Order: sequence, then C-alpha cells, then structure tokens
Amino acid sequence: MDCLKKTLLFLLSCTSILLSNATNVGLNYGLLGDNLPSPPQVINLYKSIGITKIRIFDPNVAVLNAVRGHQDISVTVGVKDQDLAALAASEEAVKTWFATNIEPYLTDVNITFITVGNEVIPGPLGSQVLPVVKSLTNLVDSMNLPISITTVVSMANLGQSYPPSSGTFTPLAREQLTPVLNFLSENKNVPILVNMYPYFPYASDPVNIDINYATFNTNAIVVQDGPLGYTNMFDAMFDAFLWAMEKEGVKDLPLVVSETGWPSSGNGDLTTPLIASTYNGNFVKHIESGKGTPKRSNCSIDGYIFATFNENLKPAGTEQHFGLFEPTDMKPVYKLF
Repeated sequence: MDCLKKTLLFLLSCTSILLSNATNVGLNYGLLGDNLPSPPQVINLYKSIGITKIRIFDPNVAVLNAVRGHQDISVTVGVKDQDLAALAASEEAVKTWFATNIEPYLTDVNITFITVGNEVIPGPLGSQVLPVVKSLTNLVDSMNLPISITTVVSMANLGQSYPPSSGTFTPLAREQLTPVLNFLSENKNVPILVNMYPYFPYASDPVNIDINYATFNTNAIVVQDGPLGYTNMFDAMFDAFLWAMEKEGVKDLPLVVSETGWPSSGNGDLTTPLIASTYNGNFVKHIESGKGTPKRSNCSIDGYIFATFNENLKPAGTEQHFGLFEPTDMKPVYKLF
C-alpha cells in the first residue's frame, strides 16, 4: 500500500466507521468545482469508506470510465435537463443517447438507475419527462437490461405537507407528476426519487422549528398526526409525499431519497460543521436502523447524501458547503461519528 493511500485511510477512519456498513446509504457525486480530485481518486475514496451506491447528474465519461470494473458500486446516471426536449420528441434520439452514453459501459459498470431530469417537475420542462421515461423503459426492456428508469423530483410538488396526512400535490404536480407515478407503479413498481432537505424548512423558520426535530436529535414525539407520531422532520416530509401519492391513487410505490444533507457553512449559526455532522450522522443511523417511517414502518429507506465534496462553482452561500469532504485534499469537512 502506497503512502498516499495509507494517509487517506487514516484521515477517513472516523467516516469509515460510520459508513462501512451503510449499505442503504449512497453519495451524490457532483462535479461543479474547479479543484476536484480526479475521478479515479474519488472512486478510491468511495471504496475506502464503504460506499456502494453513487449518483451522478449526467453521463460523465471520466466518472463512468473510473468506475469500470467496480461492480460493487451501483451507479445512478442522470439525463441532463437540457437534453429532455430533443429526447421527448424522438425515440430515435433516445436510442442514440443510450447508445452513446450508457451502452459502452454496460459490460463493466453497474448502472442501476437512469433518472430523466432533475427537479424539472413541476415546471416548464415537466411534461417532457414522461415520454422520455417511457422510451428509455421500452429500450432497456427490449434489451433485457436490469436498469430502472425514473425521475428525480423535489418537495416543491407538495402544495400542503403539514401534518403529513394532509400531504397533497400542487395542481401542476398533479398534471405532470401523477402520470409519471402511475407509469412507474404499473411498470415493475420502479421507485420515484425525491430530494428531501429538512434544512430548508428549518432555515426558513428556526424560531418555531426545533433544531433537534430537524436533525433527528430527539426521541420525543414532536408532531402527532392521528395515530402516527413523528420525532423528526425527515420522516414527516417522507410520509407527506406518500400521502400525496396515495391521494392520486398511487399506493405502495417505493420512494428513494435521492438527495438529503445539511450545509456546514454559509448561513451563520444555522449551518455549522457540528449541526451538519449531527444531521448527516443521524440520517445514516436512521437509514441503517431499517425502521422506515411511521407510515411505512416495515419498509427500510434507501437514501443518498448530498454531496461528496464542497463544490466551489455552485452559487455562493450554503450551496457550496454541502460536501462531506474538502476537494483539495479529500479530508472530511467534519467527523460523522
């Protein structure tokens, strides 16, 4: 083992303790930085801390080449938002996109999900998602590939979310998202991926929202919703989305948390390394407990932390400080355990 790898393993020891068995926890691998480590270094980092699931936002050639041969790492690959219009208009364009961006890696990269757009529903691009999801699904089915096709949405689809049982979609979400959910439900019950950040509602009202409730840091029931009691905001948000889906007639569809996290800087006392480590550490423990949420207590949750690195080309402020690691030396921003 070379000196660099020994040093890296030493620096990551605390993180590795927490994540080494985190089979249901993945990491988002963002690339909006001009000082990021090379993709092979990043893949070695993931291997060192036991990460077996990663999500990339587009079919980045350097990343996909770096993960070749690492079949123990499952990869979620995104279709870029700017590609949706052309793909929605032509099945041939979808076939060309797939042949260019996915097919070259099928033999030695474990691609498990392709996500069509990132948080474009609800919005002006939202109607383009379903035709692309259908075309890609038909394509992978025709090739007998074990790849699930879905999309990534945000909590902005909810017009109401408190208490969780009142969860309902906005009119535009009902128009754009519900047909996608119905298709996923009818097609092998493919999960919907949802970005879910308790940080944002907490930051908008820190006076009235308990920080311990927002960071999984209490066992006391804070919100009682009929027979269901909530000790943390994450579960309440998760279940609000489930309730909203059920009101559209979509029941038992799996929900994967495609992003969650807490910034370590950028918004004063609301974003410290201690709070970020508390939230992310407790999130991992919660996921690994297998307990699920009050509404789905018998179903474990899959989730991805955002993000691997602090990315300096993202908008200034908290957006640059969601990373678990510093890009220049790959040292942990804070200890997760």
